[in-house]
Amino acid sequence: MTRLRAVILGALGIVLLGVLWEAYKALGPAAGFEAFGIQLLPRTSDLAMPHLIDMLDRALSPVNTAADSQPVWLTVTLACLSSLGTAAVGLAVGAVVGFGLALLMLRFRIAESAVLPWLILSQTVPLIALAPVIVSWGGRVHIGEFEWQRWMSVAVIASYLAFFPVAVGALRGLQSPLAAQVELMHSFAAGWWRTVLHLRLPASVPYLIPAVRLGAASAIIGTVVAEVSTGAKGGIGRLIIEYAQSGSSDPAKAFSPIAGAVLMGLATAGVVALVALTLGRFRSNEVPA
Repeated sequence: MTRLRAVILGALGIVLLGVLWEAYKALGPAAGFEAFGIQLLPRTSDLAMPHLIDMLDRALSPVNTAADSQPVWLTVTLACLSSLGTAAVGLAVGAVVGFGLALLMLRFRIAESAVLPWLILSQTVPLIALAPVIVSWGGRVHIGEFEWQRWMSVAVIASYLAFFPVAVGALRGLQSPLAAQVELMHSFAAGWWRTVLHLRLPASVPYLIPAVRLGAASAIIGTVVAEVSTGAKGGIGRLIIEYAQSGSSDPAKAFSPIAGAVLMGLATAGVVALVALTLGRFRSNEVPA
């Protein structure tokens, strides 16, 4: 019942957002509202805010007038699948790196003092400055017949955003067992790895699930932004830029890839929730993200 209630509330939230969109378009000022040279409220013209029904109709229409042109929704879906694959690789790499760093900081207290501030500092670097550097470095990687691809740079950028919440959440979870519980494991002559496997790892699940959820969202954001910054083709980020260029003549078309990116994020959150269902017996005291 709790999960059904969450689904219903989520669906009602989407419906409410659509109602608010149409209500503001009907009642809001055509030129928006501006104060001290700052646009505080958006314009309500058809060019700036198309009707939802116009967006839906455009999504079902062909991309252009060519005879073999695909519908917009199909092009957006294929782009989302491409970006999802890249984001999944980035999330996997980020989760492995983040959990490895958490184990390192758990094992050596000096590593926690030395590494944790750098982890926090790493998240202050803007992606728009980091993306060209990673693309440049990746272009110099040549191992035999292996050649670095542009999507790999996007995956690296996604993993860069994903590893931080996983590292912090995993460290907090691995450190969550009480001292008495750890001492009990020691009384059984359990070594460090056995204590991690049988005590600390199960205890970290309530912290890991929200951390992975944040990491997945960060991987999606990193993928979309990196596709825009690096010029990688085939993904939803590049499609957003391409469709936005025709915003003045076809404004409803530009909202289709944006909706696709939103649905991509919701799908990722749903996958993490399904994985979390298999770990239900460890989540009785799950903490919020």
